[in-house]
Amino acid sequence: MALDVHEISLLADYFMICQATSERQINAIVEEIIEKEEEADVEVKRIEGKDGGKWVLIDLGDIIVHVFQSAERGFYNLEKLWSDAPMVDLHAWVE
Repeated sequence: MALDVHEISLLADYFMICQATSERQINAIVEEIIEKEEEADVEVKRIEGKDGGKWVLIDLGDIIVHVFQSAERGFYNLEKLWSDAPMVDLHAWVE
């Protein structure tokens, strides 16, 4: 899922939110995102939380990717926190 935050946040234009069921799965998702972005010559500006394993943030500049363990996603509930941001259909991004 992604939120279009460009009109309500100075941090980024989009927040992409993913969830996983384990630390191992989070690490796999994060590594795949980093690998694909580097292949596409997209600069990975910063990675936060990789050692904690419950919430990893990947700063790609205009897009910030949040990868949560399921319980953490429910606790922080970014969709509610940023409820003014419209959801984005990711299918168009992937194709």
